[in-house]
Amino acid sequence: MNRFRANPRLLAPILAGMAMLGPFTIDAFFPAFRAMEADFGVSPEVMQQSLSVYLIAFAAMSLLHGPLSDAYGRRGVVLWSLILFALATVGCALSPSYELLLVYRAMQGVCAGAGMIVGRAIIRDRYDGADAQRLMSQVSFIFGFAPAIAPIVGGFVLGAAGWRAIFWLLAGFTVLLVLAALAALPETHPRERRTRLAWGPLGRTYRCVARDGRFMLLGFGAALNFSALFTYIAAAPSVVLNLLHLNERQFAWLFVPVIAGMMLGSATSARMAGKLTPVRTVTIGFSLMGLGTALNLAGSALLAPMVPWFVLPIGVIGIGVTLAFPTLTLLMLDRFPAVRGAAASVQATISLAVSAVVSGVVAPLVHASPIGLALAAAAMTGAGFALWCLYLRLTPNAELQVVSAALEPASAPTPSSASVR
Repeated sequence: MNRFRANPRLLAPILAGMAMLGPFTIDAFFPAFRAMEADFGVSPEVMQQSLSVYLIAFAAMSLLHGPLSDAYGRRGVVLWSLILFALATVGCALSPSYELLLVYRAMQGVCAGAGMIVGRAIIRDRYDGADAQRLMSQVSFIFGFAPAIAPIVGGFVLGAAGWRAIFWLLAGFTVLLVLAALAALPETHPRERRTRLAWGPLGRTYRCVARDGRFMLLGFGAALNFSALFTYIAAAPSVVLNLLHLNERQFAWLFVPVIAGMMLGSATSARMAGKLTPVRTVTIGFSLMGLGTALNLAGSALLAPMVPWFVLPIGVIGIGVTLAFPTLTLLMLDRFPAVRGAAASVQATISLAVSAVVSGVVAPLVHASPIGLALAAAAMTGAGFALWCLYLRLTPNAELQVVSAALEPASAPTPSSASVR
């Protein structure tokens, strides 16, 4: 008998708070880049690698968070990851050298993904159909506050107490999450449903997921679409300080419009749940991405970078990205209902690997050019749309109708077209 039963009104804030750790850890210290470069005596390009190291570790460990939760339960994996993340964050705050900072950033990356990945599995364990899409959208909506407020908070903390205080604040927030999870996070994966963690079967599970062409199309399509936004997030220090000529406390000019768009898209997705088919919902999302991309290209080519015109088209892209993302996520997870944790891990790994390439390769190449940033974002949006079109072409109409029926409010448990043997 599971004695931990969540209050439905608390589940979304708890899951969103855990998922917020990842973006908050990325965005909060962007305003401190110059101060940290001066303290450690490194160049902006070298400082950029503190983000890439974090994302690479995040991506690598993402392959294990889900299977660990499939084998040992969702709740314990989340709690231990939060505790270790808090310790790694304290290490960042105390780091005497840049090399040691990178070590602790990697440790943060190893732990930060549990809340996001296992949280998605918790949602799908507990809810079906439109209810799952609605809660996924609510989590995305709350989760959207993190990247919006993180650079603002980071800028003010930097001015008041220095860059190390940013990590102390993050450690304190993580401790609060541990306490909240201890009090209210349910165990949604009972012992009788758990699968033994063994490297052989795990490898076979991942090979099965990786060989599912439509899963991979959805995974890379969603990752590329988000990367249209992440290009600007990864290049934020250069965009805000050099292109827009703002100061360390004015990162909100970039992040608030972007995240406002993401939150609007998430809220719209929640309202659409059970009313529109998955194909229609995702197609509307892509249409908005295309509109934002066109405005972004035109503005970057014809106008000097300045607020608000420079950032508003990126916000439109954000609406489209988060309108489509909850449905894309459910489509992916429902292809492997027996091992949703592992499927969520593969999805997160794809997304983070693409983000690591964007932060470590693409952003350093285009960060100083408005048109370069716009072209990179447009290329990723176009590639994501092409993968979605290919997914639709490979999916029989009868199967799409089954998926649409499964997302109706009164649906039965979602069937899957793929299974793990």
